[in-house]
Formats: sequence, C-alpha cells, structure tokens
Amino acid sequence: MNITIENLKKLYGNKEVLKGINLNIEEGMFGLLGPNGAGKTTLMRILTTLIPKSEGHIKIDNIDITNKKEVREIIGYLPQDFSIYQSMSVYEALDYLALLSGITNKALRKERIGYLLEKVNLENHLNTKVKALSGGMKRRLGIAQAILHNPKIIIVDEPTAGLDPEERIRFRNLLRDFSENRIVILSTHIVEDVEFTCENLAILNEGRLLYTGKVKSLLEKAEGYVWTANINRDELDRVRNKYQIISTVSEGDLIKLRFISEEKPFDKAESVKPSIEDAYMKLMKEV
Repeated sequence: MNITIENLKKLYGNKEVLKGINLNIEEGMFGLLGPNGAGKTTLMRILTTLIPKSEGHIKIDNIDITNKKEVREIIGYLPQDFSIYQSMSVYEALDYLALLSGITNKALRKERIGYLLEKVNLENHLNTKVKALSGGMKRRLGIAQAILHNPKIIIVDEPTAGLDPEERIRFRNLLRDFSENRIVILSTHIVEDVEFTCENLAILNEGRLLYTGKVKSLLEKAEGYVWTANINRDELDRVRNKYQIISTVSEGDLIKLRFISEEKPFDKAESVKPSIEDAYMKLMKEV
C-alpha cells in the first residue's frame, strides 16, 4: 500500500500554491512539515478529494485520485478546523456519522463505536455533549470519526496545535498506535510532533518540496553544524547578527545559546548532536 504523487501542481488563479510535488508515501507514520502557508493543507485537501489538482498524477493504493468515491472509501480525514454536531452526545454523533459512512447494521455500529471510544480514551464520555468536551477530547473524537469506516489511510492536519504538552503526547501516541498496517500522514508545523512519531517525512515551503526521506538522513545533513555556548548578555546581539540562533536560555548572568554555524565559531562553542528542529532550521535557512 502506498501513495504516489507525480509533478503535482495547484493553482488558484495565477498563484501557484503547489509547485511540482513528487512524493512516495508508504505504510507507517509519515510527517509533512512546514511553516504556515507552505501548502500542507492544500496537499491534504487534494489527497482527500475535497479540492481538485491542477496538474500531475496521484494514485492512492493504485486508485487514481479522480475516482473520488473509491478514494474516499479508504481514507479517513481529521481537518485542522474539525467540527462536529455540538448538541449531540459523543455516542450520538459517532452513530450518525457511522450511518452516513454506510454502516447500516446497528449492532455493528455499537460495537465499532465502543471499540474506538475505548482506544481514544473517551469511553466514559458516551453521553457527554460534544460542546462540553475539552480541546484535546475533541481532537481524540476527531480521530475516532476519521477511522469509523476502518480506512487504510488516515490524514490529520495540524492535530496538536493548541493542545497542552500532556495532551499532545497522548495524541501522538494514539496516532502511532493507529499507524500499524496503515498509512498515517501527519501534517504539522510543530517539529517535535514529527520527531517523536515519524520515520519518514517531507518538508514543504512556499509550495516547494525541500526534502523527502528518512528523519535519520535529515539529521545527518546537520551533523557538525549545531553548536552551544554560554555567553555574556552583552554579546548576544553580536552573535545573533552573525549566526542563526535556534534557542536561548538564561543561566544567571550568562545566556546559553544553541545555534548553527558551518565551522567552529569561537573558542567556547561546543559542537552538539542535532535535533530535527536544528536540521529543519538549517534547511529553511538554505532556501
């Protein structure tokens, strides 16, 4: 099972939002990383057949993207602006959506909903109104609705934005669990979401594909470029003007910097192992 994308372009009038994207996505967790406005949501909406492509070819599990009905049968989607029937209870909303997705057997719907609510840790909220759920609970309910029909592919768009750290970790673990024997595409601008869940990723910026491959290979590209140093506060502006700063942490009278440099910048700087955030920032600087 895989998704193949060849020379994908999307135009809105004269504006080219996606500029010749080529990707191959296989089973497991796949990260789609990039800043806001990079074209990630447009790509997700094309893959879910919500909007048409302008040019190029896409096959999802050997089904051409133009066969909308067949594609939708094997895809589950959690959009960034997920909203569901607010006045219904959790069970009522899922039961109605299951009916819409073609699960007409009531007993089967009940069994499926019970299983999914347990998986997303909402089994104690069967009768809770959707509008009364927290943001994290709504996202977990969103995953449940996305896989009601047991799709082969799950696409989630910015699922952890706005969640607290604990809920974000819980959600990432949930996605990883559901990725067994499926493709799960995680579209996000939060680097650590990809770092802790995905083996493969693609990086988009302004509609262009900057990188696709293993997370490990991306890290290797940043080896020898990431440094830390403790400097006096009055040195910060000078260093900031010369190097790409990743982070700053106050340590008493000193500031601990993490930054990128092609060579050892000064004596007290120490080379460190890069994180995905470091490698991502280095790649974005090269654009």
